Amino acid sequence: MAPYASANPITSTVPFDRDGTHHGFLRLPCSREDSAWGSIMIPITVLHNGRGPTALLSGGNHGDEYEGPLALQGLAHDLDPADINGRVIIVPFMNMPAFAAGRRTSPLDGLNMNRCFPGSPDGSPTQKIADYFLHTLLPMANVVLDFHSGGKTLDFIPFAAAHVLDDADQQAACVAAMEAFNAPYSMLLREIDAVGMYDTAAEEAGKVFVSTELGGGGSATARSARIARRGAENLLKHAGILAGEIKRENSLSIDTTGPGCFHLAETGGMVEFLLDLGDTVSEGQTIAQLWSTERTGVPPQTIAARSTGILAARHFPGLIAAGDCLAVVAAVA
Repeated sequence: MAPYASANPITSTVPFDRDGTHHGFLRLPCSREDSAWGSIMIPITVLHNGRGPTALLSGGNHGDEYEGPLALQGLAHDLDPADINGRVIIVPFMNMPAFAAGRRTSPLDGLNMNRCFPGSPDGSPTQKIADYFLHTLLPMANVVLDFHSGGKTLDFIPFAAAHVLDDADQQAACVAAMEAFNAPYSMLLREIDAVGMYDTAAEEAGKVFVSTELGGGGSATARSARIARRGAENLLKHAGILAGEIKRENSLSIDTTGPGCFHLAETGGMVEFLLDLGDTVSEGQTIAQLWSTERTGVPPQTIAARSTGILAARHFPGLIAAGDCLAVVAAVA
């Protein structure tokens, strides 16, 4: 029987095991309305030098998040294989159809890349990309970094994150890598729903995994882009792939594993935040109020904090709907 990976139609135009710098594509055949015999071309760079560890770096898991793609395009251009020990695999635009459209989800199948793992080799385009990452790229990696930010609907304080894991040794390794990334905030995180996430797939494969949230609003700032680039380089140094000292600045340890961190809107309206990101929050304090968009003279609904900490995330657009994430309050560790 042929190896499982051969079932996936994605092919790489670059070698993974040859020394040097190799720029090319992951080519996914995709017959569609605007291209009958077309392919999705996902840019990839592989830098290889010797027999050291492998880092797999990705951005564009969601197509409206830009810090990761900016940092990884810079690394793909600037890194010299003579300066590394091992291998760096860089995929700046993991979900290329979503990235090209500036959307969180793919316009080809409507799927959220970070909720469709393990994917399928004979599924939709997003599922095929997920399957290729799970069965071809992840097995090569020792350390995995997947960049995220808030996209068009959320805004975050800039943090790197590691998850609470069943394996204490693996969690400790992930936390050490997160701390080496050295974002202004370092978060121990428990997801609301981890089913289908790339994070979960990488962690279940035993990898050292680091994620980020580095801003939001569907754009990047000069500061958030600098944090992303410096963090990626720090992680490569931590992994022993890139030489040099880790560049460290103050990083505040925060935690969203306890109850009361996540605040979801129960009604829609126009949201007015009374606190800014990073501000101190006390349990019971009003963090936002929702104004009616249907009539004047109606008092706003107030949203009280369910826990004490700092405002780590907030809804970004001025209008909010029932069920949207309104805010996240992170405890200071």
